[in-house]
Amino acid sequence: MEVIPFAEITKIVQYPVHCSFGDRVEYSKTGGCFYFMSKKALITGITGQDGSYLAELLLSKGYEIHGIIRRASTFNTGRLNHIYEDPQSDSSKMVLHYGDLSDASGLARLINRIQPEEIYNLGAQSHVRVSFDSPEYTTDIVATGTVRLLEAIRETGIQPRFYQASSSEMYGKVKEIPQTENTPFYPRSPYGCAKVYSYWLTINYRESYNLFACNGILFNHESPRRGETFVTRKITRAVARIKAGLQKELFLGNIDAKRDWGYAKEYVEAMWMMLQHDEPGDYVIATNETHSVRDFLKIAFDHVDLNWEDFVKKDSRYFRPAEVDLLIGDPSKAKRTFGWEPKTRFEDLVHLMVDSDMKILSDQLPGNIS
Repeated sequence: MEVIPFAEITKIVQYPVHCSFGDRVEYSKTGGCFYFMSKKALITGITGQDGSYLAELLLSKGYEIHGIIRRASTFNTGRLNHIYEDPQSDSSKMVLHYGDLSDASGLARLINRIQPEEIYNLGAQSHVRVSFDSPEYTTDIVATGTVRLLEAIRETGIQPRFYQASSSEMYGKVKEIPQTENTPFYPRSPYGCAKVYSYWLTINYRESYNLFACNGILFNHESPRRGETFVTRKITRAVARIKAGLQKELFLGNIDAKRDWGYAKEYVEAMWMMLQHDEPGDYVIATNETHSVRDFLKIAFDHVDLNWEDFVKKDSRYFRPAEVDLLIGDPSKAKRTFGWEPKTRFEDLVHLMVDSDMKILSDQLPGNIS
């Protein structure tokens, strides 16, 4: 059996190759055939919302997945349980490694051992409000963590395709509406500042070392897997609990803030598509619509026949020291370049999240929520 690395396959057949490990692939140039060797991807932040969806996507495309997880005294892999297989199994295509973006030497050892063709840097302290309380830690992981990862790539001498998770929070006090790849940044939080640093560092390594590196400027993207302390999931979880009679009030901060919200499962497809393109670049991934937290509340509570104004209270603790009032992204470059566009509408996304939290609560309690 002739086994050829993925990089060599792409010289023979049109890129990308949609096949799995062991598939027999024929090519017309010589009339021969070869067997496909799985493409390897390394994901930081694999246990998060985006990391779990990305792992699902890449597994469906035949990748061998390697994920970095932080050591913890409790299990933190809940979002991966449905796709995780015992590493002793011959069919296992996902391997989890202990590591941290604060550990430069550990990152270099992992990259050298795995030799991935693609690296997705999704790991971060990603809660914007928390970044005001922990600015040093946020900067160390979000900004300096990217330095450590890029330096590990450079020092090992491999040439992977690199994806950097940039953020709409970089725009902050927006300079134009909608925001595009050319809109100046004006971050309004330690998290946003750290993301701006990582964004420009990614471009610097692309231009200095000829690294195939892309920035995905993702606007707010939600799903049933969103962390429970993020405002969207906090709302949908509260809706389920209030409907069930388990909660009486919901405390929030600025409900007039407007965001461009999309479905996370679709946004990870854009990450992958960026790295399959012929040339690296930077792309806004968004819906080009904006809605307020107030809009989200109304749709979520209406979905279960409740009036949100009867339950929601403001709490000053949840306000940011510097607010971002409005974000709305123009994804036309992504659509024009590699054909990505959002499919799930805002109202459908809210309903999807409420229904999921209703089901989760129903499964935990005796009886059903009507």
